[in-house]
Amino acid sequence: MSPAYAQDSTTFTSGLYLENIHRYGREVIFTDPVAFQLAEGTFQKPEEGQGISADVDAVWKTIQPAEDGKFKGRIRSGYLYLTYDSDKKQNALLKVSGSSMMYVNGVPRAGDIYGDGWLYLPIALEKGENEILARFNGLWSGIAAELLLDQKPVLLKVADATLPDIVLGEDNSALMGAVVVINNTSKPISNATMQAIVDEKTVSTALPTIPPMSIRKVGFEINAGNISETGEHTCSLNLFLGNKVVDNRTISLDAREGTEHYKQTFISEIDGSVQYYGVAPQTDGESPGSALFLSVHGAGVEAIGQARAYQQKDWGTLVAPTNRRPRGFNWEDWGRIDAMEVLDLAVEKFKPDPSRIYLTGHSMGGHGTWYLGATFAGKWAAIAPCAGYPTLMGYGSADGKIPENPESELEKTLLRASNPSNTIELAKNYASGGVYIHHGDNDRVVSVNYARQMRGILAAFHPDFSYYEYPGGSHWFGSESVDWPPLFDYFKWHERSPDSLTHSIDFATANTAVSSNNKWLHILQQEQSLAYSRANLQRDMEGLKISGQTENIAVLGIDTGDFQLGDSISLDLDGKELVWIKDQTPTLYLHKSNEAWTPGQKPDPSAKGIHRNGTFKEPFNHRMIFVYGTAGNKAENEWAYNKARFDAESWYYRGNGAVDLISDREFDLEEYADRGIIIYGNSDTNRAWKTLLSESPIQVSRNEISMGEEVFPQDNLGTYFMVPRSDNDILSIAVVSGTGLKGLHTANANQYFAGGSGFPDFVIFSSELPVKGIDAIKAAGFYGNDWSLHGRE
Repeated sequence: MSPAYAQDSTTFTSGLYLENIHRYGREVIFTDPVAFQLAEGTFQKPEEGQGISADVDAVWKTIQPAEDGKFKGRIRSGYLYLTYDSDKKQNALLKVSGSSMMYVNGVPRAGDIYGDGWLYLPIALEKGENEILARFNGLWSGIAAELLLDQKPVLLKVADATLPDIVLGEDNSALMGAVVVINNTSKPISNATMQAIVDEKTVSTALPTIPPMSIRKVGFEINAGNISETGEHTCSLNLFLGNKVVDNRTISLDAREGTEHYKQTFISEIDGSVQYYGVAPQTDGESPGSALFLSVHGAGVEAIGQARAYQQKDWGTLVAPTNRRPRGFNWEDWGRIDAMEVLDLAVEKFKPDPSRIYLTGHSMGGHGTWYLGATFAGKWAAIAPCAGYPTLMGYGSADGKIPENPESELEKTLLRASNPSNTIELAKNYASGGVYIHHGDNDRVVSVNYARQMRGILAAFHPDFSYYEYPGGSHWFGSESVDWPPLFDYFKWHERSPDSLTHSIDFATANTAVSSNNKWLHILQQEQSLAYSRANLQRDMEGLKISGQTENIAVLGIDTGDFQLGDSISLDLDGKELVWIKDQTPTLYLHKSNEAWTPGQKPDPSAKGIHRNGTFKEPFNHRMIFVYGTAGNKAENEWAYNKARFDAESWYYRGNGAVDLISDREFDLEEYADRGIIIYGNSDTNRAWKTLLSESPIQVSRNEISMGEEVFPQDNLGTYFMVPRSDNDILSIAVVSGTGLKGLHTANANQYFAGGSGFPDFVIFSSELPVKGIDAIKAAGFYGNDWSLHGRE
């Protein structure tokens, strides 16, 4: 007989809060004395009126919920402390809306950073008092904190479903959707199947392993091939463990004509998860050779809502990517990759004229337009930022600003990893296409001064930009905030100029693995990693001459297909001249040595360059797997699993993602030959270390970290670093590690999933990082182009 599940909901009758106690942002450095005490093991049970320490001016205060159970007090950059007295050991589901992260009995768990209210995490309650410590960034009110007891061991949650539309006239027999499965048990689930039934069509999908006491958003196949009428259709979901149904839900799918706005799902190459994009189809059908508009949404806006803000055009199709969430990554990092992934899918599906691809967006999407427009110079016929801010240094948004003007050289090194975000430094890239700036002159959310700033910058060099301030326009003044007819007229007048007719290019990049070329000019390798690299070159086709200036470039590439075989080409670069005879090679590779340029071979693909160029975050781009150590003692092994699960939860919630978690015992190099790898633990605690990291220039054990000949013999160090995979020219390994529990726990309060946050190739810090900041950083920097510490910066 199956047990009954009452699904009792327990709210909290009282709590304590601590305000203005921490500072988190878009960098490695953060301030948080509570996190410090948690890592050190000195955190004391809070009491009314009690302070944190003698040098911190903040005390715990009592807060009680209103009649609806929500805590209505306003918590600004602080903590909410709750307790629950359980009469037995039991598992439960916990929700605390608006938190940026939580500690449940000292264990880190993901926060509901968007305040959506549907993130329920499985937690293990101990008999007696259980402590919940929820961290809040910014300002939150109306916090809902809830425990669900007596739950099913395994259950489905569909509030956060990612679902396709059924587009009539297309093949709907193999659509993809995704919902959340919660494993509320102490055992992994490895035999689960999702059955989806739509109009008598049944498809079963084997699900990936779901680790103990964790959640995972799982993809499943849908056969909607029988659907022939528009409207809402029911899809029944049955979750099987083996041959037994353990939970079931129903979801609704919308069937639409191909002439309507619709959602299209796809499997992302970032992590193998199910994502979607919105489409505003061309009114006269998908005629090859039409235009394509990529529109990037603002904070809190769904991609399909972005697409629906536009009336359909008779001369092109509009697609709207998700940024992985309505807030997501500010179109930086994985938001950038999502946008370009959708662009590639749309180009393949709609087959637009390559010379008529346009970029636009609103608010955060206006920033995305400035950022993607500068990053991928030469790709767009024209761009149109609407109500946008140019940089995360100037405006910031939810995760704060990227700091400007750091005082120390060490912090400059840390922040250099954020240089790709600085569109002001890349502004000359906009000259490759048209720019239309659209902004309401009464915008109280994103000041029109940002538009005026960019107008002034463009006026200094851009020959073809347009600017319009909408009189009286607020941040959103209706669909004309984005679907502004003069903007699309401007697009219609512009086409991307062919490479063969482009003879002057002024191009800059801060990371060659993110952005390396503008038409025939390629920056293939940098002298100084993630500093700005620039090339301003002119071609004289009749005079057979290329001339110009460069900065911070180790290897420069020039496509020479427009020249004739045997042409004697004069090269005048940085005031030095050489002559090169055009041969069969389509690209001329120029290597810089002793301030002179000489022709050479294509750069070694295993070195730093266009496929991988470093930063700790890069390994997370390629279907990452999290490998947690089990070779340590009980506390070390618990940290490794808890941290890996916390990162997986954070990735899911912030980026609508899904990650495979495996133990070091399960890791097999051949099985995961095509994956980025994230290691949790050190050489003493993670068995995969010897296989993957025996040649790493950075080594970590329980008692020390060594970097080449430099040794840090402390037991309270933490570190984030990456190294390339030696068996692959693209993939890398990221390491979250430390010499002891204090350092390991200091690494819990990560910010590397914040868009634009700067994490260099390696950083080593002590457990005093949350209270001493930059003074707790022992080392940070970038490897040389051969990935050695010998040439590190």
